[in-house]
Amino acid sequence: MSDVSHPSRPASVPALVAWALYDWANSAHPTLITTFVFAAYFTKAVAADPVTGTAQWGYAASAAALAVALVGPIAGAIADNAGGRKPWLAAATVLAILATAALWFVKPAPSHVGLGLVLVALGIFFFEFGTVFYNAMLPSLVPRAMIGRMSGWAWGLGYAGGLAALVVALFGFVQADNSWFGVGTEDAAHVRAVGPLVAAWFALFALPLFILTPDTPRGGISLREAARQGQAQLAGTARKVRGFRHVVLFLAAMMCAANGLTTLFAFGGIYAANQFGFDFEELLLFGIAINVTAGLGAAAFGWIDDAIGPKRTLLIALAGLFVLGAGILLVESKTAFWAAALPLGLFVGPAQAAGRSYMAHVAPSEMRAEMFGLYALAGKATNFLGPALLASITDMFQSQRAGMSSILGFFVLGGLLLAFVPDPRAPADRRAS
Repeated sequence: MSDVSHPSRPASVPALVAWALYDWANSAHPTLITTFVFAAYFTKAVAADPVTGTAQWGYAASAAALAVALVGPIAGAIADNAGGRKPWLAAATVLAILATAALWFVKPAPSHVGLGLVLVALGIFFFEFGTVFYNAMLPSLVPRAMIGRMSGWAWGLGYAGGLAALVVALFGFVQADNSWFGVGTEDAAHVRAVGPLVAAWFALFALPLFILTPDTPRGGISLREAARQGQAQLAGTARKVRGFRHVVLFLAAMMCAANGLTTLFAFGGIYAANQFGFDFEELLLFGIAINVTAGLGAAAFGWIDDAIGPKRTLLIALAGLFVLGAGILLVESKTAFWAAALPLGLFVGPAQAAGRSYMAHVAPSEMRAEMFGLYALAGKATNFLGPALLASITDMFQSQRAGMSSILGFFVLGGLLLAFVPDPRAPADRRAS
């Protein structure tokens, strides 16, 4: 593998804060839409019944993930040749915001199931598509020795953003006696308001990145030529896959592990609502608590990542997720669920941040967006398989608990594959090549 180029000095503090603030901005979407509020609202109030709604939600999330898996690497390769990540990120951000804002129109009736699923799938697609280019910016902003901390701090800030958005949603709309802007409870308007709230949050806090954070230089070639070169580059990468076999092994591990996490996120709120009777206020309180532990874990493990490396950090995180995840599936009471779920958050952030850190270490400078596109491909392939498998098992056994148990297998297999991945910070002659 070619050498990975990193800046000798980091970008300016305002530029780095603006880059990390994008994590704060976009975290409102998975927190309020796909995990704690809108997902539960869809299965409990829009769908015909919770089991059917869970399966429908899983299929929609799978379709969006499959689309990202197909498009992400190609778009990344094009961006590598055209130069510049921001235009792609800006387009994805705007479209995700528009799809999310339109969730306001999804009312609590089965006749709105189709609209809800289409808008959710579009929002997930553009949200995930944008992260390809956002993540690809990281190696050009900080020196190699700071990648783990920067990735971890940004994830931690993201959880803080999700926490803040939950607080606003809880006290501004869901729980408020007099909701902001005169939003009432008719047709669940106080719950549907999370769509426009997330859209406004995303737009406001994403803006500093586009103003303050430097982008890679534009290549000076047309988009058509960049597309031609990008397709050729992607085909060449596929032909040279043996030269990147440690990256391929890592991507296979993340396919099973890191994005088994996303399946957990997509159905965690649904599971809490239907198995333990969480109402919307309890879901928001639970979301606030889990975001606190997840943010603390992501920030603290950033130091651990730089100290022991992203591989070991990932293995520790996956072990914690498996043990506590199994506990969540075994408990029967709401109190026991809280006791198992809150410490699980400590390992959620590190599993995500260390994956980004590993890729930032090993991606060649001339192929960063393409490599992060392949990283998205690996993750979104699991996002396609994970929700689909969960939905199928839920349908087969008519049990959400049985469906959720499928996630544990992803953690185990991911950990086994990671055991064969080399430390990316070792000298080149000690790595597989």
